[in-house]
Amino acid sequence: MVWEFISDHWRDAIEILILSVAIYQIFRAFRATRGARILVGLVVILVAITLLLRLFEFEVITWLITRAALLMVFAVPIIFQPELRNALAKLGSSRLFSFTNKSQLDFLETFDDAVVALSKKRIGALFAIERDIALKPYEETGVALNADFSPELAMTVFFPKTPLHDGGMVISNKKVTTAACVFPVSQRELSDRSIGLRHRAAIGLTEEADCVAVIVSEETGSISICMEGKLERNLGEEKFRARMAEIFLSGEDNHEKSVSKEPDPEDRVAASGDSDLVSD
Repeated sequence: MVWEFISDHWRDAIEILILSVAIYQIFRAFRATRGARILVGLVVILVAITLLLRLFEFEVITWLITRAALLMVFAVPIIFQPELRNALAKLGSSRLFSFTNKSQLDFLETFDDAVVALSKKRIGALFAIERDIALKPYEETGVALNADFSPELAMTVFFPKTPLHDGGMVISNKKVTTAACVFPVSQRELSDRSIGLRHRAAIGLTEEADCVAVIVSEETGSISICMEGKLERNLGEEKFRARMAEIFLSGEDNHEKSVSKEPDPEDRVAASGDSDLVSD
């Protein structure tokens, strides 16, 4: 009896499993985005109309809804264009970037030292380390440097009142390609409204590319790491070094380990170090 049931319905079980995985992935992709409310609204309207049509058997309305549904095939990509673009970008990236040879290990150590030095001096900074998805569109908003990375260069660029200190630094293939870059500020609804513009810019950039963003708060000196729009805040020196090694040396992008701590009172949008990062 049991084997008979399994042989008759195993395809149904696989179909349910596939649909469950697809719905879960859609939920993850749209969660906390501007398109989430639109998607929920469309689903609610669709369910309500379907129930009404089944209940009252309106033939004309059913015919109209069926034809209108064909238009949704074209409307959905337009409505959810940002979310679909980000999902396809993440799908297309192999995420196999890793530091393997000695020169790359040396770069990671040098970079960590620079970030820690900036943190101790409370010099605000925003770095974007390029991975599979090129950051060329954002590099074009900054000033080209094409220089080897060094703690002295980072300290000079981000020192307050210097021409290039407002903006982000892009690092590609262990070189500083540009500085004073303008990164897109995340439009996602954040539960913590005290997050400053540097951090919002890091979230916005990593939502659109697979880079790793590192932020140093000018007010508190705290270090944060952002990947795939997920922010890990208030990392101590040892935790920061360990996390960078985990990301780049082991190749493990375990974003579910993201740390969510209460923000420092100084690290608010009104903070002078973060307020001028992005133009109106």
